[in-house]
Amino acid sequence: MTYLTSWEEFAKAAERLYLSDPIKCRFVTKYRHCDGKLCVKVTDDKACFQYRTEHAQDVKKLEKLTGHLMRHMASKEK
Repeated sequence: MTYLTSWEEFAKAAERLYLSDPIKCRFVTKYRHCDGKLCVKVTDDKACFQYRTEHAQDVKKLEKLTGHLMRHMASKEK
């Protein structure tokens, strides 16, 4: 498991991982209220990328990434 420190790196890695094999890719988010930390994980059982943050503005970035991945899922291109 690789924790990436930059959101831009994580977003690019997540998109590449999804585009390489959409069927096997999983995207998980976890929020721990007691710590105030948001953890995001993308994996396909071969590669795993994680990002952890405590900043509230990163939630907006997460929404943007989720929307971007959903557009990929809804498109008819293969």
